[in-house]
Amino acid sequence: MKFVDEVSIRVKAGDGGNGCMSFRREKFIENGGPNGGDGGDGGSIFMVADVNLNTLVDYRYTRHFDAERGSNGGSADCTGRKGEELVLRVPVGTTIIDATTQEIIGDLTKDGQRLMVAQGGWHGLGNTRFKSSTNRAPRQTTPGKPGDQRDLKLELKVLADVGLLGLPNAGKSTFIRSVSAAKPKVADYPFTTLVPNLGVVSVDRWKSFVVADIPGLIEGASDGAGLGIRFLKHLARTRLLLHLVDMAPLDESSAPDAAEVIVNELEKFSPSLAERDRWLVLNKCDQILEEEQEARKQEIVDRLEWTGPVYVISAIAKEGTEQLTRDIMRYLEERSQRIAEESGYAEELAELDQRIEDEARAQLQALDDQRALRRSGVKSVHDIGDDDWDEEDVDDEDGPEIIYVRD
Repeated sequence: MKFVDEVSIRVKAGDGGNGCMSFRREKFIENGGPNGGDGGDGGSIFMVADVNLNTLVDYRYTRHFDAERGSNGGSADCTGRKGEELVLRVPVGTTIIDATTQEIIGDLTKDGQRLMVAQGGWHGLGNTRFKSSTNRAPRQTTPGKPGDQRDLKLELKVLADVGLLGLPNAGKSTFIRSVSAAKPKVADYPFTTLVPNLGVVSVDRWKSFVVADIPGLIEGASDGAGLGIRFLKHLARTRLLLHLVDMAPLDESSAPDAAEVIVNELEKFSPSLAERDRWLVLNKCDQILEEEQEARKQEIVDRLEWTGPVYVISAIAKEGTEQLTRDIMRYLEERSQRIAEESGYAEELAELDQRIEDEARAQLQALDDQRALRRSGVKSVHDIGDDDWDEEDVDDEDGPEIIYVRD
């Protein structure tokens, strides 16, 4: 199934049913009085998180969703039937955004979580409602109110405890295959991974965590190059980042240079995401001699001025992976305990999470705007200069002169 993590849709809640104007008509009863019923409420639209879904592909081609209209009121004080609710199921981890105002309507992070995205219209009133001591035969009714209509943007961010960062062919997919039951595609060419992959790592019988593997980053990714930049947002909700570095690149490139590229691109994409706890994992140690491992490790550490945890592993040979996964599990448990005990620490993490979300959304929106400009033939916003305000280019010689004035 194709992985789709961003879609735009339009939802229209049902209109309310109109009120009925009717009068009681029975044999031997004159002037029976009003008996027009109210209309029914329009159906509302809800979104529900479903743990069985992992993509927004269902909304890729069907983009308009209308709830049922409420029925009109009837005679004999009959109320119209309420419009049926429309329930749209989305994967857990979906953020719903108002495309017009860019306001976040809600974030569905738990299975079964339910959110109203469009309110159905209120019912209209029948003429019975307007009966009074001075108006025994009212001919007044009200129509149903229109239901909400909204343009929405749905963004899916996978929910994982640990995220993997690295250049293409750094061994991220091999690592996730090594420590979990996930089987992402692995090959000896770059960009084998095209979509995020999730794997559940079981440490003990009752302990596990989720790892997310995203397409590899390349230099210039923050400016839109490669595949990984759009998927970096999936790391926004992780608790820990693992920076994988290939210790023995096949093209004989510099491992410290490769490590530095990832750090630079991460900081450009989101400075706050770069503040997330990050461990350095040096992979493919089985491809170099043991006496060379320490020297290469120190070279990378010195280049990055690294002070955090460092692990030397071979994902394909499963060397060092067990100790790494146990340390990750211990870190996650200690982190959860600290959040429960220290309110200040929890608030600090919540603030960091919000900054990451805001920066990631702003960066991706800027890239979308840049692509839109390119489609229109403009390379960047800087190309829209004074030449576009040249009055001579827009003068109409046969009509009145038009002068454009800047504010």
